[in-house]
Amino acid sequence: MFGPVRGPWPDESWRGWWGENPVYHVPVFVLTHHARAPLVMEGGTTFHFVTEGIESALAQARKAAGGKDVRVGGGVNVIQQYLRQRLIDEMHIAISPVLLGAGERLFEGINLPALGYACTRHESSPLATHVVLTRQ
Repeated sequence: MFGPVRGPWPDESWRGWWGENPVYHVPVFVLTHHARAPLVMEGGTTFHFVTEGIESALAQARKAAGGKDVRVGGGVNVIQQYLRQRLIDEMHIAISPVLLGAGERLFEGINLPALGYACTRHESSPLATHVVLTRQ
């Protein structure tokens, strides 16, 4: 989600999709296979690039959050890794009736009930259906 770069960083010119003041305003931990120095932005956002895996990224995020909630964002592969390790306590999915074409399947190969997840809330409107999955 941080950017379109795949593989090693060709340089450090890419600074994200959002301009100099990203919407986060908190530390953000980006999973990557390629090291990069932290990127300090306006508004309190610093992107930290984590090469040690999901557990390390989560531990760093929890420490930075100081007891507050930690949110996991990313592509399908990242979400699947966290689900398989039962590291997501609650997941809110917003489904919009828009056909985008091809893509990755979020729950491909994942047995949510076997991992201890259940649907605990759902609401729908003409614009979206919201589903909350909670780890029991």
